[in-house]
Amino acid sequence: MSTFHQFSARSLRGEPIDFSRYDGKTVLVVNTASQCGLTPQYAGLEALYQKYRGEGLEVLGFPCNQFGGQEPGGVKEIEQTCLINYGVSFPMFEKVDVNGAASHPLFTYLRGALPGLLGGKIRWNFTKFLVGRDGKPIKRFAPITKPARLEAQVRQALGLTP
Repeated sequence: MSTFHQFSARSLRGEPIDFSRYDGKTVLVVNTASQCGLTPQYAGLEALYQKYRGEGLEVLGFPCNQFGGQEPGGVKEIEQTCLINYGVSFPMFEKVDVNGAASHPLFTYLRGALPGLLGGKIRWNFTKFLVGRDGKPIKRFAPITKPARLEAQVRQALGLTP
């Protein structure tokens, strides 16, 4: 696979989503968790999404239970955290693995394209991957990087002036 647009995943409600629908958009892919110390980042991700979605930004959340069992719930629990507690309106997907043999193919691709400090592995929840309008990964951000600190690079990827 050579671009993000060649992948697909199931929405939180189980609907198959072909990522070719995001062709021409800048995408921020995030592995999320509802019971993590970083969970409040949902609010910052939503703020970024609301500010730049009209310019072509998409934020895609992928719940993951691989780090400290911090996403143990099902669809209803994930929706409660995302929608009710943080007002998330960006697309959320089914729970996935982001490391190991059962890793979702999208995360295998992103880890290979942007390896990070642990030889390609994702080290914790809320690792973020910025993907350009052409479907090519641009930059990987650490879990502790707050969404507001991504704004300059998001603007650049969107082709907006600084």
